[in-house]
Amino acid sequence: MATLLRIDASARTDRSITRDLADRFLEAWKTVEPEARVLARDVGQDPPPVVTADWMSAAFTAPDERIDAMHKALSISDMLIDEVEQADVLLFAAPLYNYGLPASLKAWVDQVVRIKRVFSFDLARGDFPIESSLSGKSVVVLSSRGEFGFHQGGPREGWNHLNPHLQTIATKLFGVAENDYYEVASEYQEFGGDRHEHSKEQARQTASRLGRELAEKSCATCPG
Repeated sequence: MATLLRIDASARTDRSITRDLADRFLEAWKTVEPEARVLARDVGQDPPPVVTADWMSAAFTAPDERIDAMHKALSISDMLIDEVEQADVLLFAAPLYNYGLPASLKAWVDQVVRIKRVFSFDLARGDFPIESSLSGKSVVVLSSRGEFGFHQGGPREGWNHLNPHLQTIATKLFGVAENDYYEVASEYQEFGGDRHEHSKEQARQTASRLGRELAEKSCATCPG
């Protein structure tokens, strides 16, 4: 049975495109694997705290040398990392805010990406000393964008700093293989009209199809 961790980052609850895409992805997954376990983390409504000097001090102190205050400083981080470790699939429902990550999602990333929990650091590896402690996971990023044309060769190429950031985190720090990282996006939200409705509907269909395909891939013996 697969475990999926759904991470919602939209500040909206009603009219959120990314929440709708995540619903459709999970509904499709459950048509293949009804017993799949879904963990939910809504950072859009309940953002984790930003890291502090006390957090940094605790994270870089050996676990057996930490005092109670250090354990307290890392308690939220420990909880979030535990969720990531349990998950086979990390499902990010994340709108593009000001060409980057919502602040709440960046706070989640900083709480989770922690030395000796998620990655190791060894200068004996040379110029690339970081190695993930995780493996075997997939990452799906479902996004919405107010504008359009962020693809290679598009009029806003290079303006999207959300997807490249999450892809780097996934492949360099979460141990995700390049072919286990997936993206779906709806565009034109600020423009409205037919272009937006078409893009949104295409994203919905793609999210549903991807949910079914990944469920079938992870559970080859499930019916359907």
